[in-house]
Amino acid sequence: MDTAAQYALAAQPGDTAAIVAELRDRAEITDALYRFALGQDLKDRELLASAFTTDAELDFRAAARWGGKPPLMIGRDTIVSTILATFTGRMDTTHQVTNPRITIDGNTARLTALVEAQHLLTDDPGTHALLKNPYTVDLVREGSRWLIWRMRIDNTWLTGDPVAIFGA
Repeated sequence: MDTAAQYALAAQPGDTAAIVAELRDRAEITDALYRFALGQDLKDRELLASAFTTDAELDFRAAARWGGKPPLMIGRDTIVSTILATFTGRMDTTHQVTNPRITIDGNTARLTALVEAQHLLTDDPGTHALLKNPYTVDLVREGSRWLIWRMRIDNTWLTGDPVAIFGA
């Protein structure tokens, strides 16, 4: 299947109910990534946790081009606790999500997106790291919601001092 067809709506023209259902799925899929991003920025445990399945996996290792060794995070509670322990009281973040592309296969989906993540030390906002990261996200449907099951974060470029932000 060519790329354009892969990302086109699967619903047939004129099938309004199917089109609406697919558009709702696509909005919910994107919303899972927005919950992940905004949950970090607000340091909101409940919002951040709402993005993931209980057995989720977050792999940030490939994005650590500066020499860091982030762990593979497995389990919603581990992901949320690790991220919030790193950020809360120590840094301010903003995440911008762009270019979401979605493929849906029944109750599973894949989302790719670009996320720009700005990290500033709270006590020294001049110390920062700005990262442009391609995300690959596998999701599953749970009821009417879509949740992140696996997320891989790569890095295209960065500026600033990521070692001061994330450690070596």
